[in-house]
Amino acid sequence: VQQLDVCYGTVKRQLLRYQHPVTGLFPSLSTEKEIATVRDSIYCAAAIWSLFQAYRRIDDDRGKSYELGQSAVKCMRGILECWIRQAARLELFKTKQCAAHALHSKFRLSTGTEVFKDDEYPHLQLDVVSLYLLFLVQMISSGLQIIYTQDEVAFVQNLVYYVERAYRTPDYGMWERGSKYNDNTPEIHASSIGLAKSALESINGCNLFGEKGASWSVIYVDIDAHNRNRSIFETLLPRESCSKDVDASLLPVISFPAFASQEKLLCQGTISNIVRKLKGRFGFRRFLRDGYQTVLEDQSRRFYNVGETKEFENVENEWPIFYIFMIIDGVFKNNEEQIEQFRELVEDVVKYDKNGDPVIPMFYY
Repeated sequence: VQQLDVCYGTVKRQLLRYQHPVTGLFPSLSTEKEIATVRDSIYCAAAIWSLFQAYRRIDDDRGKSYELGQSAVKCMRGILECWIRQAARLELFKTKQCAAHALHSKFRLSTGTEVFKDDEYPHLQLDVVSLYLLFLVQMISSGLQIIYTQDEVAFVQNLVYYVERAYRTPDYGMWERGSKYNDNTPEIHASSIGLAKSALESINGCNLFGEKGASWSVIYVDIDAHNRNRSIFETLLPRESCSKDVDASLLPVISFPAFASQEKLLCQGTISNIVRKLKGRFGFRRFLRDGYQTVLEDQSRRFYNVGETKEFENVENEWPIFYIFMIIDGVFKNNEEQIEQFRELVEDVVKYDKNGDPVIPMFYY
């Protein structure tokens, strides 16, 4: 119990105090504090929900598990409400699969309205919608009530249709950059397809009303779409896309939280490829020749000139968060050696705030 209370204090100080009381969203971890990104909010909700799960095993939790559970519900419903306002776009996307009709993934923290216009920012992040579905199912299965009405059930079914065709929808990937050359070219990404495959697997047959549901609150998946996503995902591995032969965005796809492939050799090969080519002294590089926020990148331009990526060779930023993904991967595999190796690396880069809580720098450049 004592250890859980320490975690509760950390979650309270690092996450819950930043959750917006109206929208339930969390401020973006990287840019302005007035913007909420869906991915960051989902991971914040997942951390809170994980602690809720742990507290439920204790007889006397003094209301902590209820508070944590409802905070996770508020965040997941906040994201759902932002997207439901864009239901008309979703209908168009189902027929055309083009970026102009994609769901947005960045919203104003206090109002839940769109931050960018369509031509300002390519929103096509199929992996974010898939990640949402993945955690939605887990939270509902744990007993939380997140979906309230028939309209919301229909909307979630539409989100399933939205990601079903990921195997043939070029997008901008987890890093929102498209191809490696950052020239506004979307491409097929293994990480997006893998997350879609996992989301479809987990939500198929799921009753969104939980134990109280009826036949009309069950979600269905096109099995052919799932099979196509699976076969194309496993054909692409260990590559991420045509232009990127190795990419750290595959870590959360083949390991926690998606576990998108049962092919053990393929997963091991992909992870060892990522570690061998991308691991640095302070973290993992996102992919080779990644110019994002490096000293040499011209911040005034959104896209690069032809051949510009060569300048970023060996000066890519290193992101310590991937060490933590490797620790979690080791926990699921019962690989003590891997856990210890990356724990030592994390201890070298971890900082402590004024409350004594551990914090991880976003990246080293």
